[in-house]
Amino acid sequence: MKVAFVGKGGSGKTTMASLFARRAVDAGRRVLAIDADINQHLAGAFGLSEGEAARLPKLGEHLASIKDYLRGDNPRIASAEAMLKTTPPGHGSRLVDVACSATVMRDLTTPVAGLRLAVTGGFTEDDLGVACYHSKVGAVELILNHLVDGDGEYVVVDMVAGAEAFASGMFTRFDRTFLVCEPTRRSVGVYHQYAEYAAEYDVAISVLGNKIDDAEDVRFLQSHVGEALLGWFGRSGYVKRAERGEPGPIGELEADGLALLDRARDLVDIGGKDWGRFTRQAHEFHTRNALAWGNGRSGVDLRDQIDPDFIMGSSVVAA
Repeated sequence: MKVAFVGKGGSGKTTMASLFARRAVDAGRRVLAIDADINQHLAGAFGLSEGEAARLPKLGEHLASIKDYLRGDNPRIASAEAMLKTTPPGHGSRLVDVACSATVMRDLTTPVAGLRLAVTGGFTEDDLGVACYHSKVGAVELILNHLVDGDGEYVVVDMVAGAEAFASGMFTRFDRTFLVCEPTRRSVGVYHQYAEYAAEYDVAISVLGNKIDDAEDVRFLQSHVGEALLGWFGRSGYVKRAERGEPGPIGELEADGLALLDRARDLVDIGGKDWGRFTRQAHEFHTRNALAWGNGRSGVDLRDQIDPDFIMGSSVVAA
């Protein structure tokens, strides 16, 4: 299952993503965690020092090799350079998995806290003033388009803050999106904006309240997000220690927090996976990007990269 964590900057989405991922590992599940935020903090949430995090391989710096691998011998794709961030897989494409068994994924991910971690990478000195962060996130979108996740496997993505996620079709790549929401007008405003944009794309959204002090905070969230509110986290000594760089075993998290993480994972599992929808949405957003800018840049109709007879999913792996 593919799971996204979004929310206003500072809401605690990175913390919640790390807790969800670590609890899934604790339950015996296989997890691939991806930091796709402009502010790269997920590695620290898993206990890596700043120096260790800085040395992690960056997906955004290896886009060419990622494209070259995923292209495989797909006859619809003339070259790796012709691939957009939205290019969907087809017959002949190479796929990747949560175990990162492909060499390109093994080399670009790092084992930590019982899972594998990939990071997009932040801005470099050469990027400042001239580069768009979404060009880096394009590596994540391509990987998600080509990634097959099976039973008991989770891809957990810490997304960009706010509504920035809608600058690409990546917001449709997930089986469940958790929006982390503080009891403030700005935070619930991000929820309403996200829900409005996502409504027509059948995106499953649940709200996790965070930094809840009392019943009044809960009532505030309930009045603004309604049934989307799955539960909430109060002030946590465990989280406070983790944010100071001292994350303990996940079993030491307060009982209420553990129960909420388990409910969240159960909700993801119950929701199931729709590979047909996943494929249709990949085709839709690739068509949009081709018509908006890709065709003009390349001089060819990149909609021809869509393989209408290829439905992404575990069945193609078996075949």
